[in-house]
Amino acid sequence: MAKVHEITVWARGVLQDKEGRDVINIFAKAAQAEGKHAQAFDNYEDLPDRVLVTVRKYVRLSDEEITHKYVYTNDKPEVVVICEATIVKGIDVLRGMEPGGTLIINTNRSIDDMLKLLPNANLLATIATVDADAITGVRTVDFSGSEGGVDTTGIGKGIAAPIVGAVAKVTGLIKKESLAKIVSDVSGMERGYNEVKIKHFKPAVAELVGAAAGSKTKR
Repeated sequence: MAKVHEITVWARGVLQDKEGRDVINIFAKAAQAEGKHAQAFDNYEDLPDRVLVTVRKYVRLSDEEITHKYVYTNDKPEVVVICEATIVKGIDVLRGMEPGGTLIINTNRSIDDMLKLLPNANLLATIATVDADAITGVRTVDFSGSEGGVDTTGIGKGIAAPIVGAVAKVTGLIKKESLAKIVSDVSGMERGYNEVKIKHFKPAVAELVGAAAGSKTKR
């Protein structure tokens, strides 16, 4: 049975709801264009129509048909994407992740700064940061709402463009050329692909990082 790659995207309600939705939809469309199977969906339990509340979006990719199509959460995300850096403070964004996962954060802060905020960083094999806001200077907002809403500004005109570029570079799950056929801001996507900062851990290093973060949490 082919592996199902689960990607969970965290964003902020209303002000980033469309950006998060764009990330999952771009990846799903690009995967399908490459002949893969994909599912993309929102989690409405997160109340996306409340300003700044944390919301989650999900996308799954596989080389074969995905059978658990009616499960509306990613219980074991392989990749977690954070659209706004403060989300990592006080929230277990890596919930359900098995050891060896990947975290990608939209932030202008350093990777080491972000690691200090993660109580279970030992789960990660890779962490990456991209300053999507600096690259685009634009955040798109769709006030028509999430459920049943219609995207009127195009797909990937704001921070979603560099974020998907970064995710493609870090994970290798989708080709940059496939994204370029879908995303509105191709230049922003390519900058995210080229400017993302990546740090890989050996298992021993990951354990040390997680232990250090845990000790700080207990103080």
